[in-house]
Amino acid sequence: QGGVPFDEVQVWLDKPDTKEKILSYSPAGKVPVLVEDGRSIWDSLAICEWAAEQNTALWPADPAARALARSVSAEMHAGFPALRTQLPMNIRATRRVPITPDLQQDIDRVVEIWSTCRCENGADGDWLFGAFSVADAMYAPVATRLRTYRIDLPDAAASYVETLYADPDFRDWQAAAETEEDILRIEEVGE
Repeated sequence: QGGVPFDEVQVWLDKPDTKEKILSYSPAGKVPVLVEDGRSIWDSLAICEWAAEQNTALWPADPAARALARSVSAEMHAGFPALRTQLPMNIRATRRVPITPDLQQDIDRVVEIWSTCRCENGADGDWLFGAFSVADAMYAPVATRLRTYRIDLPDAAASYVETLYADPDFRDWQAAAETEEDILRIEEVGE
């Protein structure tokens, strides 16, 4: 969706050399990491900002919408602790879990964000801000968690999840995730 080409390097998880391999790309020893011309960018929001510098259409053109997109992206990046803990990322699974009050609060906030973004800024498309943006990339993992754990959503939020799952680039990412076995992908650009 972002229109920025890259190559992937596969790193197997839970192997004796996993940490060493990740550290060879990321000084923080964490993923995601993107390598451009030998320089590492090792934070998902920093990677998104880099991608938006390559393709300015990844943030909304309108300053108010762009500020909102950055705010909700940062909120996703730093927030939703119950959702992250109680609904771990596993695109290959399907199951239900008990909904705690903290988890429900996170889910309600996500639904509110999606509704606000789509109602106020998405009139010209199915994405959060009309066209695909960094905000959509940031919320794709949330959408997969909501689908994995079969979280009941209002129609508008369920429609947004369907928009993500119908996207060809998302389907490619999903297919790769469903077939890989304990692989961590590190993106390399310009090498």
